[in-house]
Amino acid sequence: MFDFAPDTGLATPERYRQMRDAALALTDGESDTIANMANLAALMAEFLPDLNWAGFYRVSGRELVLGPFIGRPACIRIPVGQGVCGAAAESGKTQLVEDVHAFPGHIACDAASRSELVVPIVRDGEVIAVIDLDSPVQARFTQEDAAGLEALATAIAERV
Repeated sequence: MFDFAPDTGLATPERYRQMRDAALALTDGESDTIANMANLAALMAEFLPDLNWAGFYRVSGRELVLGPFIGRPACIRIPVGQGVCGAAAESGKTQLVEDVHAFPGHIACDAASRSELVVPIVRDGEVIAVIDLDSPVQARFTQEDAAGLEALATAIAERV
């Protein structure tokens, strides 16, 4: 049994460091990418407060396909280049959106979402998936969150 409970009151960088360490321990030796993504989605939901969705979209050709997640039912397919997730997949760059309603072309899977952080997962120079975090709190995510999630994406790239 795994029990990866975050310490309360941690500074954001330390919370992400502990989450990354837990992610590596949790996925160590497991080759099934879907199982790893499922456990990682649960881990992110456990470690990160004020989320209403945490999970993955996997790149398949010119679209993103829903992967394991925690939250309300979501859009199954998103064209690369559309919405926040599609923008991250197309550009290969993190998308930190303080107000999703102000993001041109935002795809609303959950009307409660107000802010979003999407980080591409890159393997061998190609975006293979994105990590998507949504929050019902406007401006929930900071540059520290982006840096922490980028470090996680780099650490797990060979395991998802």
